[in-house]
Amino acid sequence: MSKIDYQTLLDNALKSVVKDALVHAQFNGLGDGTHFFITFKTRDTGVVLPDFLRIRYPDIMTIVLQYSYNNLHVSDKEFGVQLTFDGRPFFIRVPFSALVEFKDPSVDFMLSFHPKNQSAAADNDMELPLDEKPSSISDPGRVVSLDEFRKNRNK
Repeated sequence: MSKIDYQTLLDNALKSVVKDALVHAQFNGLGDGTHFFITFKTRDTGVVLPDFLRIRYPDIMTIVLQYSYNNLHVSDKEFGVQLTFDGRPFFIRVPFSALVEFKDPSVDFMLSFHPKNQSAAADNDMELPLDEKPSSISDPGRVVSLDEFRKNRNK
């Protein structure tokens, strides 16, 4: 007989608190200084994030829902929201299984989670074939001109 995984049971129960708070925000908005800090694993299965953010935040990322968010949608397994990064709107989707932390500083409330390691393979981790790698970047202190890359690329 297998043991009861209390940590998973507790995480699932606490994630329902996060889901209910997000549903409340979806239908009623955030008021009275309420704002959410949501930290999640950026490479977990099901996370939808623009590539430039996944590169900038290769493991975890924290988003803030306060003033400027749109199209918050919550389902049983995930939430999605439109946020502005670098002056442009982007839609992101986060499964509740990817959550690391949820905070509402307006009421000094915080939940921490223990997500399983279920990272998806990332496209930007792929190596270039050996014949396309610039050989001139082996010394990190060396300044390399763009012309060297163009020469290597046109071979």
